[in-house]
Amino acid sequence: MMIELTQEQREQLRQANGAEVRLRDAEAGREYVIVPAETFDRLRSLLYDDGDWTPEEQLRLLAESGNRAGWNDPEMDVYDNYDESRKKLCP
Repeated sequence: MMIELTQEQREQLRQANGAEVRLRDAEAGREYVIVPAETFDRLRSLLYDDGDWTPEEQLRLLAESGNRAGWNDPEMDVYDNYDESRKKLCP
């Protein structure tokens, strides 16, 4: 997404001389920081790994997702034996 700046905003950014600029959205109660793209790209490369996940990372994320969905609830154990229970009811 790209937002075009007004002339006034461009001037204020020039006055910041490359330092971060903070914006406040009073309605949402949130604060944002604008930094030059080069700074953002450098920070992202340090903080964000967009490489493939290892199998261990994938399993951990799946387990965390399942736990958040309630699959670790003891009442869900009946699903672990669903096929065996069904065979007993419908031979």
